[in-house]
Parts: sequence; structure tokens; C-alpha cells
Amino acid sequence: VRVYTEEKDRSVLLVVDQRINMFFGTRDKLKSVTAAELSALGAWRAIHVGDRVGAVIFNDTDIVEIPPQRSQKTVMSILGAVIHMNHDLCADSQIEPGPGVLNRALETAGKFISHDTLVVVISDFSGVDEETEKLTSRMAEHNDVLALLVHDPIRLRPAARRLTVSDGSKQMEIDFADKKVRELIVNDYADEQEHIGRFLRKLAAPLLMISNEGDVVDQVRRLLGAPGRPG
Repeated sequence: VRVYTEEKDRSVLLVVDQRINMFFGTRDKLKSVTAAELSALGAWRAIHVGDRVGAVIFNDTDIVEIPPQRSQKTVMSILGAVIHMNHDLCADSQIEPGPGVLNRALETAGKFISHDTLVVVISDFSGVDEETEKLTSRMAEHNDVLALLVHDPIRLRPAARRLTVSDGSKQMEIDFADKKVRELIVNDYADEQEHIGRFLRKLAAPLLMISNEGDVVDQVRRLLGAPGRPG
């Protein structure tokens, strides 16, 4: 799978999720911050190898479109839009979660791609459904699609302790000390990942799981088979 190449006149389009569901983190950082770091990494890397870069950045209500260009000014516009949406996220937000905005963002992304574009979707993929599969299939016909699934380790390895979680409007306490609760969380997440992975496999689109625990650059390098950064 081509991820970054030295080809000329190639476009990279970042689809960046900053919805309220990304405002979650039990380890080093929030998922929304990890997504912001990944977008910065992708944008600067694209410019470094001579590609054009653009973005579709979305939250639960709004979508920002930045057409692909080969310029540092475009990179700064992308990062500015991501930071703006990131800073709008807060624990007491009254915004209703918008799972359907993922598909709206993918529809918007379709306006900026034709052939040989690398589409990098940075999200936790909340809201994936049959329409997501159709939109992504359309993209993958003549383009490369790379999915960066941002996750919190607690969904994979729940710690045996109580934890208060919120969706932005309501809070509840989850008792991870209960083995049945931990198993339910792990199994539910495994089913969710299988669903996402299944439709991406149909498209031959790689899925890279990026944790909000640990260095983002090192994780990406490791997943792409490159050595980590020197300690």
C-alpha cells in the first residue's frame, strides 16, 4: 500500500474527526488531541515529499473544507481549523453527539478527489454504517484510503477501577472492577472493530489503530514498518 511517495502532483486529503465523542481519554491525552497530532504529522509529511495537502475537518455540527494545495500556508490553515475545533470541545458541552456527521464529511471529501488521491481518515469511526461503506467504496475505486482509528486503551484493557465517563451532556460511573463489566466493554469494542475492519478489508484499505497513550510518531512509524525515533 502506498502511503507517502515521491510522485509529483499527488494530493493527500485528511478527514479529521473532532466530535464530542473524541473528547475522551484515560491515559496520556484525549482522542481529539491524538487526532490533531496525526493531522499535523500527515500535513507536514505531505508537503515535505512534494504532495498537495487539503483537509475536511468536522465536529458534531460543522464541516470545514480546505482544498489541497502545495503550500505551508495551507498546512497552517489545516492546523488552525483543527485547533479551533479542538478548543471548542469541553466536558460540559451541550452539543448533541452527531454520529451522522462522519458520512457528511466523507461526502464533502468526495468533492476534492478524482484519481490517485490519498485519503486519510482520522477518527474513532463512531457512526459507521452502510452509507459509510458506500462512500468509502466510491473513494477507493480510483484512490488510496487509509484509516487511522484513534482509540483509548481502556476499551482494549479495562483497568480494574471505577471511572466516571461523559458524552458531553450526561455522566455515569462505570465499575471496571466488575469482571463482567470489563468483559462486556472488551467484547463490545472487539465487535465494533471487526465491523469497521470488515468493510475496510473489502476495499483493501489498511486500518491502523493509534492509541492516545504513547508517542504518535513512534506508533505510526512502527505500524508502517519503520524504525522508531532514537531515544
